[in-house]
Amino acid sequence: MPTNISELCDDLLAETADLEGLIANLDDAQWSTATPAEGWDIKDQIGHLAYFDDRADESITDRDAFVTHREEALSLPDFPDRMTAEARRFDAAGTLDWFRQARAALVEDARSADPSVRVPWYGPDMSTASLITARIMETWAHGQDVADALEVQREPTARLRHVAFIGARALPNSYQARGLPVPESPVRVELQAPDGELWTFGPDEAADSVRGPALDFCLAVTQRRHLDDLDLDLEGPVAQEWLSIAQAFAGPPGPGRKPGQFAG
Repeated sequence: MPTNISELCDDLLAETADLEGLIANLDDAQWSTATPAEGWDIKDQIGHLAYFDDRADESITDRDAFVTHREEALSLPDFPDRMTAEARRFDAAGTLDWFRQARAALVEDARSADPSVRVPWYGPDMSTASLITARIMETWAHGQDVADALEVQREPTARLRHVAFIGARALPNSYQARGLPVPESPVRVELQAPDGELWTFGPDEAADSVRGPALDFCLAVTQRRHLDDLDLDLEGPVAQEWLSIAQAFAGPPGPGRKPGQFAG
């Protein structure tokens, strides 16, 4: 994967533009449309992105302040509820403005940062490049929730490679998030990109493998579709177990989707 921070920021802005194309002209009633994430409407999805864009920018520009805020937040048993409440403090227009301002500030500061410098996050520290890649993944995943709520089909793009990259690397996280031992056997991932190119992750000689469309893999590792609704070929017990619990995002395990839900 490229570590050119300017190219990563360009891709983040392109993913942002796609999402804004879905939400910019919604009326207040449409902003309240329920999404597949239980209890969240479209405004909640955008507020969530804005909230963590602010935190990501703080991580890049003021490490000590971010760590202090993170430790304070994680010490609270109701942190998820408090975060959600904070993300709901604006109306629809205010939430969109917040998202635009937070995203612009993050991109501006990331462009001038060293992509290899490690910054703190809610899990292990990561490089600035990885942090921006993760924001691309989160934008795409929450954008999928918005698209599903609006019953819109999105065209997959080459930016899915960022999502697939994180998803493939997050195999250990998928187990650790559930308190399960991480398997020692590697998994080979071979994906057909939207333009027909082959994207590969993991060693050639791995006994376990995942093959199929990049879009389906990305939907699986972000828990936006149930495996039953995806065209993925899973070979070996580790591949089958991993994809059943895969999560590219940090934090506790999500409930995922039910078979047939928003399968379109």
